[in-house]
Amino acid sequence: MNTTISTLGSHCSLQVLKGAKDEGFNTLLICEKKRYKLYKRFSFIDKLLLVDTYHDILSQEFQNQLNELNCILIPHGTLISYLKPDQIESLKVPIFGNKYILRWEADRHLKQKMMINAKLNTPKSIENKFDIDRLCIAKLHGAAGGKGYFLAHDKNSFEQASSKLINEHIISNESELYLQEYVMGVPAFIHYFFSPLSNDVELMGADRRYESDIDGIGRVPSRHQNNVNLEPTYNVIGNIPIVLRESLLTDVYEMGDNFVEASKSLISPGIIGPFCLEGVYTSDGKFVTFEFSARIVAGTNLYVNGSQYSNLFFNEEMSMGKRIATEIKNALGSAKLGKILS
Repeated sequence: MNTTISTLGSHCSLQVLKGAKDEGFNTLLICEKKRYKLYKRFSFIDKLLLVDTYHDILSQEFQNQLNELNCILIPHGTLISYLKPDQIESLKVPIFGNKYILRWEADRHLKQKMMINAKLNTPKSIENKFDIDRLCIAKLHGAAGGKGYFLAHDKNSFEQASSKLINEHIISNESELYLQEYVMGVPAFIHYFFSPLSNDVELMGADRRYESDIDGIGRVPSRHQNNVNLEPTYNVIGNIPIVLRESLLTDVYEMGDNFVEASKSLISPGIIGPFCLEGVYTSDGKFVTFEFSARIVAGTNLYVNGSQYSNLFFNEEMSMGKRIATEIKNALGSAKLGKILS
């Protein structure tokens, strides 16, 4: 097979390229020089292209090199965190999925519009710090992996935390933060795959994130918490698998179907391939979606041998990385590659 599956060396690249190799593709990793020692260990990576920074892929010379190797680029969170939407859309390399929908993921106002159109339950958005009248969470735009998130209950607590981020050069001003009502519940990140070839929405797995220091604070006795100035962060360290109650699956599929239809109407041809609805289950078992990812998420790394859900549909181990590869393989075989690339 002459087609090469490529991605950036981070996030879920091992899963993506392992799945591609299992399906008979050539594999290529765009790798920062500082990570070369890690990725050279894996035999399923056929070729490593070394870069100083991932911004190097914006050069026409680099893109020509990828095109000469007949590459299809698989986007993930690292691509979104390094490049602006305009830069991603300017790439002249075939990208798996709808690269234009990534702009809707990166901008939280567009993201909220998409979720409302998908008829998802969402937290209340808070316009500015003067409107904070309840516990809320402040987030950065884009794929930040929880970095810079903080809780605030009034204007003063917001200003204290945002000033700290400015001093640490994480943000330059308060306008870079998005305020959202904080909803209590069990966090859950639900992984889907939409195939334009079969027109099916597939449930591929679910996880929750393990975040520092918010998940570590429970190990500190309350008497110490009260006497130490702790401001927990939400930087993602890893992921934990979740199997949802079967009675919840009706709503899970309805949410996935609605999201796909909303994406088609707002940013044609809509979502292609992996996506994730991210939120919490409240005490009454209702899912409140606080955001979405319009591409593969790192939580799928839990399921390199398939999940409890993918195993119900496929007669082989099916990771999300391998599912991407099978979609590309099927599109090549039916001359429908244009339906899954942008």
